[in-house]
Amino acid sequence: MMAEGALSHVRVLDFTTQVAGPYCTKLLADYGADVIKVERPETGDTARGMGPFPEDIPHLEKSGLFLHLNTNKRSVTLDLKSKAGQKIARELASNADLVVESFRPGVMDRFGLGFGSLQASNPRLVMTSISNFGRTGPYRDYKSSDIMVYSMGGEMHSTGLEDREPVKLGANVVLYQAGSVAAVGSAGALFLSQDDGPGQHVDVSIMETQTGSVDRRMSALVAYQYTGELSIRVPFGASGYPIGIYPCADGYLEVTGGLNYLPRAVRTLGDPPELLEPRWYTPESQTDPELKDEFEAHFLSWTLERTKAEAWRAAQESGLLSAPLNNMEDLANDQHFIGRGAFAQFDHPVAGSLKYLGRPFVMSESPWEVRRPTPLLGQHNGEVLGELGYAAEDLVRLRAQGII
Repeated sequence: MMAEGALSHVRVLDFTTQVAGPYCTKLLADYGADVIKVERPETGDTARGMGPFPEDIPHLEKSGLFLHLNTNKRSVTLDLKSKAGQKIARELASNADLVVESFRPGVMDRFGLGFGSLQASNPRLVMTSISNFGRTGPYRDYKSSDIMVYSMGGEMHSTGLEDREPVKLGANVVLYQAGSVAAVGSAGALFLSQDDGPGQHVDVSIMETQTGSVDRRMSALVAYQYTGELSIRVPFGASGYPIGIYPCADGYLEVTGGLNYLPRAVRTLGDPPELLEPRWYTPESQTDPELKDEFEAHFLSWTLERTKAEAWRAAQESGLLSAPLNNMEDLANDQHFIGRGAFAQFDHPVAGSLKYLGRPFVMSESPWEVRRPTPLLGQHNGEVLGELGYAAEDLVRLRAQGII
């Protein structure tokens, strides 16, 4: 029998949809929290309709995105626009340690579920609100999306080729990062509230999680304060060699080099005498296009004769920063990650047996585990409402009225 999760004493009421909020509560659920996910009757979380789907056939219970983001949760359906639904939500919140919501600012108040209202009956309650621009300020009610938040964050203008329009990161990267930040903020507030401290309202602005991101923004903002200069898009490979993506016999190897790493790159190639000459080791050599072409002829002939795994192993043995460019098949079958338990295979009653991403970190005494698969829409109505004292006939009535 596995040890209890680190958050097994925590009950979370989850009013979130799509990516940022559900990823926040997924992290809490996967480490033991009892997360009750409140969904709209009949349609549920909008992520249920976002896919990807097997054979591209939409299905409420088969969205890969939803399945990934909602492991270990219980699902109840509630019409929060109805008085009866709001009453049940308040009853659930009175027994919760944390409420997480991702509605537009003000919506929870209109439902009678604002922080002040819920805390009145549960003084140590923590509420985390996730929104595009935060609960205050002139942008509070503005609509946005992943790509818009990334562009406003300040560093999209330095991403991509210098003579083309800027480009963004992969889909939903910004929203996953916001969910991570929200989970950390929620956990910090919970530690205080459960140590006889007050409950509090945690305000997460998705935009501000990008402004303070480690992806260049913090350093770029600090640099701007000192110099007044903006970061630019640097031509790929302009900072020296070897640097970039090199073809191998079966794929590609990515290398980060430059003058400081040049001896390691030469060592990777077996220290050929022509690359040990002093002309390679002056600061000017890294900006000499003829030397770069000559060096890369050596490097390319070496990588093309090896698989990406062989080239990576040799580069790592020489201390050269490098990595193979894995596709999803490579990653899913990598014995290193499989051996560490980075993936979990388990059965879903509708979607079937699937391999899921596992834990983002390992805790020695309170390990991550899949206690239950992603819930079906409203699967736990009877169980959760039964805990509040609702009888079977109450559920029949609420279902007939469209409340659940």
